[in-house]
Amino acid sequence: MEAGVTERQGMTAKTTSSNNLAITSAAFQDHIARNLLDQTLSSSHNPVKTIHGRKASTDACRKRERDTGTQKQKHLQKHQSQEEREYVLDPAPPRLTLAQKMGLVASPPRRLTVDEWTGVKVRSTQQGDSTQPCVICREEFRLQPQVLLSCSHVFHRVCLRAFERFSGRKCCPMCRKEQYETRLIHDGARLFRQQCATRIQACWRGYVARKWYRNVKKTNPPKDLRLRRKFFEKKLEELNDSFLQYCRTDVEAFLSDIDRTLSSSRRVFDQMESEHVSEPRNEDWDRIQNQVIRKDVWECAICLTSLCSPGQGGEVGRRTVLLSCSHLFHQRCLEAFESFCVNRRPTCPLCRSAYYKRLV
Repeated sequence: MEAGVTERQGMTAKTTSSNNLAITSAAFQDHIARNLLDQTLSSSHNPVKTIHGRKASTDACRKRERDTGTQKQKHLQKHQSQEEREYVLDPAPPRLTLAQKMGLVASPPRRLTVDEWTGVKVRSTQQGDSTQPCVICREEFRLQPQVLLSCSHVFHRVCLRAFERFSGRKCCPMCRKEQYETRLIHDGARLFRQQCATRIQACWRGYVARKWYRNVKKTNPPKDLRLRRKFFEKKLEELNDSFLQYCRTDVEAFLSDIDRTLSSSRRVFDQMESEHVSEPRNEDWDRIQNQVIRKDVWECAICLTSLCSPGQGGEVGRRTVLLSCSHLFHQRCLEAFESFCVNRRPTCPLCRSAYYKRLV
């Protein structure tokens, strides 16, 4: 009996071990087949996907060209919102095979969660990777697509693809970490926009300040004596240039302006003289007559003939007239002179001053 039981147990153990071996071999075959199938599908369907992707992008471009007005604005807003959106570029991992579930083959690494990605981005921001050039091409990020790796290193998306294609494996160019995840970010583009806005504001403020300073410099003289002298010399040169330019353009108009100003000045002076000259009294006439006697001038300045002395009288029409400016003339000579002065008050033929007259 004991021999039969032992034999049965040995047969059960052999059956169990053979079943385990069969399951293990089936798991390995399934894992290998799925990996080969995935590689074959990826290599055979890539061109088709590229063609369909190009066709879809071409159709989308044509559709955007046909849109006008509000529809185009909506598309632009949607496109901008999509550009600012951050997302993971790596595709979702395939389902675990039986060999991976049994622990016979190492399973792929676990994908990072949202909180873990937040920590990675904070670490990259603290290091200032987006403010520095890309370590592959040594150029600024500007508005080009930018990727963040799970190891907190930042590169151009195109540069990382080129590095992976030429190196033949997926490892970080800086820390050599393999099997990393990539996430599309826009920190470099955001910083570049801020820098552009700052430069534009600085240029505009500088332009406004320079314009204000030029205007102030043209109107306000400086306090330094040397600069002040140059300022007024420049102003005088500008006035002379404008005067010469005005004279060259229209000389007749310039001369007519001068004549008008002189005539207006004469009218003002005549009016002032007529308003301020008062008629002499008897005592003033006696004083003026005494001045004439002391001068001892008995000749008319108009006809250049002799005059009658005061108190002697004279022939009719040749009587002598005494002016308030102490000048003597023949009555008829003075009346003839006054007949030429039509528009304004007559003045003395000798001293050109307004007068009052009296027969002597």
